[in-house]
Amino acid sequence: MSSNNIDFAAQCIKDGKVVAFPTETVYGLGANALNPLAVTKIFELKERPSFDPLIVHIADLNQLDELISSPDERVYKLASEFWPGPLTIILKKSKLVPDVVTSGLPTVGIRMPNHSVALELIQKSDCPIAAPSANKFGKISPTTANHVKKSLSNADYILDAGKTTVGIESTIIKLTESGFKILRNGVITKEELEKVLPFDSEPIVEDLAAPGMLKSHYSPKKTFLIANQSTLAIDKSKAGLLSFTGHLDNGFKKVIKMSQNNELREYAVNMFEAMHAFEDDDTIEIIIAEPVKEEGIGIAIMEKLKKAAYNWQGM
Repeated sequence: MSSNNIDFAAQCIKDGKVVAFPTETVYGLGANALNPLAVTKIFELKERPSFDPLIVHIADLNQLDELISSPDERVYKLASEFWPGPLTIILKKSKLVPDVVTSGLPTVGIRMPNHSVALELIQKSDCPIAAPSANKFGKISPTTANHVKKSLSNADYILDAGKTTVGIESTIIKLTESGFKILRNGVITKEELEKVLPFDSEPIVEDLAAPGMLKSHYSPKKTFLIANQSTLAIDKSKAGLLSFTGHLDNGFKKVIKMSQNNELREYAVNMFEAMHAFEDDDTIEIIIAEPVKEEGIGIAIMEKLKKAAYNWQGM
């Protein structure tokens, strides 16, 4: 089922069912974060490995206090600046959080989405909602309800609120004694975070402390390459281009412009939607993405593109 009935979606969550719902970043596949049986259904529907933890979504700071083992005033400083918004913070979890949510880790990722439908759903469900992206594991993230239907039509309910406004997953950070580390890049940048807390430049040693840390992710079913001298030498007659500057457009079967004004935020918003469009297009066999400078939001965009292209390297 798919519509915009938030009350029905909330009842589904209360009944231990799984609901796809919009956030400002991408659509999430959600269940009651405090119900381990319901959370298990997320892993089953996504075909997600049990070692990859989920993010818990909240609607107010009272829910945060219940989910963490000890308060940290730095979290509230970050929350006042970036919540609601696309920032996930990894924190020591309380006993209330089931191990299935965190893949057995002692920490949990928490964020407050900046989307009125998501916040209302959490409030009406009367529980925090655990939710990864609403797609099969490792595939292109969904930014519309139709993208969800393409791969997860067996979700109990799909709450449709149109296209998402950010388009890529949240920035994930972990607090350390000296500041913060970035585990996954998003539209909230290191420079913005440094206005609140110092950046911890020590190398990250732990693996899979947060979602999206695998080398391969966001991958289309078709060959996906990043534009460079080698990949641009292919036969472009059956290739689609994710274009940014317009300098590479000639010769491609089809071109989708990521931004009309060379804005990186627009690239982020439109990237996954363009990947879905080419994946569904029978006239396109190869998808090529124009790279951007790895600075600011460009770091997050390139992180996603490299993971999407990982399985196709060397072709």
